[in-house]
Amino acid sequence: MVLKNLCLLETKDVLLVSIKQQKMYHQKEGKSVKTYVISTSLKSPSCQENSLGTPWGLHQVCEVIGLGQSEGMVFKGRNPIGICYWECGDRDREQNLITSRILRLVGLENGLNVGEGIDTFERYVYIHGTNKEHMLGEPASSGCIQVSNKSAVELANLIPVGSHLYISLN
Repeated sequence: MVLKNLCLLETKDVLLVSIKQQKMYHQKEGKSVKTYVISTSLKSPSCQENSLGTPWGLHQVCEVIGLGQSEGMVFKGRNPIGICYWECGDRDREQNLITSRILRLVGLENGLNVGEGIDTFERYVYIHGTNKEHMLGEPASSGCIQVSNKSAVELANLIPVGSHLYISLN
């Protein structure tokens, strides 16, 4: 099936995020596979640069980072730093860290999540693990979609690059 307005081919794997429900649904070939509890932005949803809001609309997984790293590995600048979050100092552990795996996202809707000042890719919005798993189910991120570390590893192994992700405000 071709998504007519965007001239895109449908992908076998699709992730659907509900900001309102703080859940992400994985569908494969139109069938429900799994539901994940997530955290989106602590701030209001937004596609604007520097807003720290989770962007909405249609996206694509454009890169998977961290395959082969330990569950809990901390990433800075998309590079593993060589230690897991529980090995970090108290000051670092207070922060919301990017852990385990990164599924990097690119927006697909010009004028909404693609373009100057609104570009999801340029804003470094990801799906990733977190050291704040106790916050999952509540808004807690700086714009990314956070999942448990186990879920981050699972998603990195299951979701092919090129898969679609739709982020809904509802």
